[in-house]
Amino acid sequence: MDSSQIETGAPLSIEIAQIASPSTTLSPTSTFSPRISKDGIRRSLRASTVDGVFAAVFSIGTGGILLGNFLVGLDASPVVFGMVSSIPMLVNLFQPMGAYLSERSTSRFQYSLRTHGIGRLLWLILVIGIISFSWGGLNSNQLVILSLLILVCSHFLGGLGAASWLSWIAMLVPRQLRGRYFGLRNSLANLTELVGLPIAGLAVSHWYGGPIQGYGVILLLGIIFGIVSLGCQYFQVDINPQLENTYYANSSQTSEIQSDSASNEPSEISEPISLPQMPTPQNQIDSSIWKNSNFLVFLLYFGLWTFAVNLSAPFFNLYLLDTLNLDVSWVTFYNSLRAGAHMLMLIVWGRLADKIGNRPILIFNGILIAVIPWLWLKMGSSPLDLWLWLPLLHIFIGANWGGVDLCNNNLQIEIAPVKNQSIYFATAAAVAGASGALGATIGGFIAQFAGSFGIAEVFIVSGVLRLASLVPLIVKKDLGS
Repeated sequence: MDSSQIETGAPLSIEIAQIASPSTTLSPTSTFSPRISKDGIRRSLRASTVDGVFAAVFSIGTGGILLGNFLVGLDASPVVFGMVSSIPMLVNLFQPMGAYLSERSTSRFQYSLRTHGIGRLLWLILVIGIISFSWGGLNSNQLVILSLLILVCSHFLGGLGAASWLSWIAMLVPRQLRGRYFGLRNSLANLTELVGLPIAGLAVSHWYGGPIQGYGVILLLGIIFGIVSLGCQYFQVDINPQLENTYYANSSQTSEIQSDSASNEPSEISEPISLPQMPTPQNQIDSSIWKNSNFLVFLLYFGLWTFAVNLSAPFFNLYLLDTLNLDVSWVTFYNSLRAGAHMLMLIVWGRLADKIGNRPILIFNGILIAVIPWLWLKMGSSPLDLWLWLPLLHIFIGANWGGVDLCNNNLQIEIAPVKNQSIYFATAAAVAGASGALGATIGGFIAQFAGSFGIAEVFIVSGVLRLASLVPLIVKKDLGS
């Protein structure tokens, strides 16, 4: 981007040491039970947190500023940058198909291995392509095309598995801790980015064989960490989607996750914790997606928001690398400041979301984020800009995006019914993917064919549309309540 609640009765801390206590390692099961032991929850949350940290390293190598710098080194056009941003969103159109397939699988873990595992291994082809380029076997245009092909295939497979993963983790994270847990998990992932991104940027910039070869080395390391992150999912309590859906289809009561331990044992999750509520005649909004008014309002907001954001977002790093001609190590430093602010504020936004809900935070942060494209219009290459305003801008971006990312995720978990939940997540991702890809593509063509004035127009329009996209949230006051 410019850089994927409910009140509780008492404060609930979810420091890693408190969530994850030593337990016997268990292999994934293929059964669904309405009750999951406290140790199972702790083990799952700890494994998912470590998964997020290792996945962050994979993301550093396969996207963001390092991939952008790699393409700049290959003289890629602005249209290519628009495609790089739009492809991960466009393939989300296949998420409903992935959700359909996942609901017919018998293991969330095995399905994740087949989708995300193969998708991450595909990046090894780009490593081979970089080696061939260094030896003169491929030219720059061919390597750009290969990069785009790998990006399409990898994100296509990731899109097939994304809804299944979100449905899996939504069942494992207690509802009362959702905001704080995802805030903590995401903040640790951002801490990894904060530390790893500048190190990777320096390595690429100063690699003796040149930045292209340097990126190949970082990419290889990222792939290794990405596979390790999938291995962490082995220690999460597995869920059989077919049995899960059968249970909720036949159950007339909300199930509970209840500890097998004594209720008076000191623990953050020692009391019974409700799973996301089963729709009942009193609180059910029709299970059909197209009759679910809350979900349709969320889709409208989410689609407009992603279009407006991605109209300008792909070109901020391009502006720094190409227009201002900054070294990649400086740009990674700026992005690390953004990641640091993102990390620190995620925990704050998570706790606040548990207290006041997701919708107010989305409106507040959305208004602040709407002005970001206009602020970019004031950035230049003067020492004051490089040493003061650009760092402050990235800190401002990171701090506010933390609340939006967290609360968008929490809100769709909250309003989607449990039965066939991944179908709802996939539909939201498909709508956002199509609108985001359309925005990035339109922005790319305008930026390339209209010159610098075209980029300025894109930034201005993007800010206006970001504000307009918040109207559904403002009007629908009971969304997520």
